Amino acid sequence: MNYLNFFHLKEQPFAGAVDSRFYFNSYQHSYALVKLKYAVEERKGLAVLEGGIGTGKTTLARRMLEELDETKFEAALLVIIHSGISSSWLLRKIGIQLGLENPAEDKTILLAQLYERLMEIYDSNKKAVVLIDEAQMLETKEVIEDIRGLLNMEVENQKLITFVLFGLTNMDSYLVLDKPLQQRIAIRYQLQSFTEKVTADYINYRLDVAGPTRDLFTKDALAAIHYYSNGIPRLINTICDNALFEGFLQKKEVVSEDIIREVVFDLKLIDQMQQENPTEGPSVKMEATSLRHPRS
Repeated sequence: MNYLNFFHLKEQPFAGAVDSRFYFNSYQHSYALVKLKYAVEERKGLAVLEGGIGTGKTTLARRMLEELDETKFEAALLVIIHSGISSSWLLRKIGIQLGLENPAEDKTILLAQLYERLMEIYDSNKKAVVLIDEAQMLETKEVIEDIRGLLNMEVENQKLITFVLFGLTNMDSYLVLDKPLQQRIAIRYQLQSFTEKVTADYINYRLDVAGPTRDLFTKDALAAIHYYSNGIPRLINTICDNALFEGFLQKKEVVSEDIIREVVFDLKLIDQMQQENPTEGPSVKMEATSLRHPRS
C-alpha cells in the first residue's frame, strides 16, 4: 500500500536515497559547487565543505562528481563509513579509484606508485581529484598526515592532486591534528539550513519532478514543515514522506498543517504539550511576525 496512485505521483518524491533527478539547485548549493569546482580546476590542493547532519553534503558530493568532465578530470568519490580506517587502507583506496593497478602493501612503495600514477594523469592533461564524503571519520593523525603528504606531490609548482572533504562541522577538531594541513585549506564553505521560502521551493520542486498535477500541501503545512524540520533537507524529506502517507490513509487530497503536526509528533519531533497546544506552533509564529512587520 502506498500513496502514489492516490496523489497521482509517478514515484516517491521524498525517498531517502540520493537521486540526481531530484537534485535541488538552491542558491547555496549552486554557490558551493562554483567554489569547489574552482578549487579543482585551479589545482588548489584542499577544499572543505562543512554542514550539519542532513544538510545535503552527500547529495552535493555526488552532484559534483557527476559534473566533473571526464575528459579533464580523473575523479573519484570515497565514502568513509567508519573511523577505524588505516592510513594504508586509505592510500590503497585512493590509488585504486584513480586507476592504479596492483597497489603495494608496503607503504613506501605504495606512495611511489601513487606519485607515478599522478604523474601519468598530469601528463595526460587531466587533473586528479578525490572527493571524500563523511570526512569527519578521518580521525587519526597518521591518516591526516598522509593526506598532507599527497598534497606535497607537485610538479612545475602545481599540485598533482586535489582533495575535497565533505563532512560535519566538527571536522576541524581532526584537521587540527596536523596544523600544516589545516593551514592548506584553500577553499571552505559551510552549508546552512533552508529558509522558509527555500523549504517550500524545495518541496514543490521535488513534487514537480515526481509528477503531481496540483499542490499537495497547504501554505500552513509548508510553514509547519519548515518549522519542525528547522530547514534541514533530510528531515524535510522524512516529514513530507510521512505526511503524504498519512494524507493517503485519511483520504485527504491536500495535506494540512494538522497532518504535519500528527506526523512530527509520531516522529518525536515535538512533545505531547506542543501536540495538545497548537497555539505554540508555526501558524501563531507567522501571525506574530505579520503583526510586527505589517508591510512585509
